[in-house]
Amino acid sequence: MHPAYSVILFTTASGAGYGLLALVSLLALLGVIPPERWLGVALFGIAFFLVTLGLLSSTFHLGRPERAWRAFSQWRSSWLSREGVIAAFTYIPAGLFALGWVVFGNISPPWNIAGWLTCLCAIATVWCTGMIYASLKTIPQWHQPLVAPLYLFLAVASGGVLLNMVLRLFDRPADIAGGIALAGLAGAFLTKFLYWRSIDTASDTHTAEQATGLGTFGKVRQLEPPHSQPNYVMREMGFTVARKHAVRLRFLAVLFGFVLPIAATTFVLALDASVGLSIATSVLAFTSMAIGMIIERWLFFAEARHVVTLYYGAQTA
Repeated sequence: MHPAYSVILFTTASGAGYGLLALVSLLALLGVIPPERWLGVALFGIAFFLVTLGLLSSTFHLGRPERAWRAFSQWRSSWLSREGVIAAFTYIPAGLFALGWVVFGNISPPWNIAGWLTCLCAIATVWCTGMIYASLKTIPQWHQPLVAPLYLFLAVASGGVLLNMVLRLFDRPADIAGGIALAGLAGAFLTKFLYWRSIDTASDTHTAEQATGLGTFGKVRQLEPPHSQPNYVMREMGFTVARKHAVRLRFLAVLFGFVLPIAATTFVLALDASVGLSIATSVLAFTSMAIGMIIERWLFFAEARHVVTLYYGAQTA
């Protein structure tokens, strides 16, 4: 699949934003994060910015962005529509919870109801995002049970690393946030490793013989291409990345997305470092993870093969 930059920005930014929203709501309700006004302004401001940036960027991948509102009508059958409905609804409880926190300095009843709804809606939105891809039977690399959990783990990891950074910038206790970030990073790395292993060892279930129904006659090959020039389907669905480049990019995704953030976060938690060093290390962890997640998400699209490529010369998909 062709890695569209708008979709890469959407999945990485919104994932971090919803992960941050879920963790902030949960930890604040559990009494781990103090409901201080300027801390709330920073946390909710960053979360709303990332979520809104991601949702807006997703519309740039549409052929007719002005018709994006129609996606909300198919929530009974479409994971894309469900994601849009829940994502839009999340603004309501999140806005109320932020109002109680920032304006009234209060997250006790009835504001805590909005906090729990924010946490649940943020998690549900990320799950729906993962299911958009996991539900596509035409792309075997996505149509598997690891995709949706991977999106959740990445949201928790990126949201946890971001929360850890903000809390240290405000010189507030961040050990629990750092621990959650480490757990999310470890879960995301394990899930991603299993995902890569799955797509590397999976047998090719879709072939040109199966697609044409001519397998009983032997090997099927194309006599000539169906089009004289590249078309939209070939550009969007027929993108391929060389194996040697994929291996190199996987290494960079693991290094920047998991190894360095884990090392930096562990360093801060293990040592009683100064405030300045803690801030610098947490910023390094977030910056490294942001780079790694962009590489990981680019590979997620680039390594996927649509079965329609069988009609354009591919032997397997």
